Amino acid sequence: RTDIPKYLIIENGVVTREVPDVKEEYSHQGGLVGFVLGCSFSFDALLWHNGLPPRHMEESRNVSMFKTNIENVGAGVFKGTMVVSMRPYRPEQIPMVSELTGRVPGAHGAPIHYGDGTAIGIPDSKLAHPDYGQAVTIKPGEVPVFWACGVTATQTLMDAKLPLMVSHAPGHMLVTDILCDEMTL
Repeated sequence: RTDIPKYLIIENGVVTREVPDVKEEYSHQGGLVGFVLGCSFSFDALLWHNGLPPRHMEESRNVSMFKTNIENVGAGVFKGTMVVSMRPYRPEQIPMVSELTGRVPGAHGAPIHYGDGTAIGIPDSKLAHPDYGQAVTIKPGEVPVFWACGVTATQTLMDAKLPLMVSHAPGHMLVTDILCDEMTL
């Protein structure tokens, strides 16, 4: 209830407020279920230390995240499309980026797509206007590289229009004592 820097309170699929803790929500509700998903932020240090700094880190921004046209496998009211995070790289860097991030499957692993985002529902014109997070600079000669994103779960739950849902605010993650090295294959 107090382990994340900022929470979203979502009612009937709409964010109604951001709060620093959820003590009140948990004191009035019974039967709430919590779960934690890995985040691609976990592999950002791995990229950085291998000479492939993620642009959002260089620019002190939150990573860009986009809704796609990739349908998830549904389960009852829980259905929708994948959300992806994006980091730009030069085409010749992509094999190393894929190899490094592929070693961390608990943090979304290797990219799911790179290059023209139109194939996954993200035209170039949208790259400057992410659905979540902040836009980053894509330099000449770079292409967008996309990873599956944990915000997919949040978006899916919002689309289900549950009466009450609590989530972390984008970029305000749960930090544990599990080191990235311990998750790396």
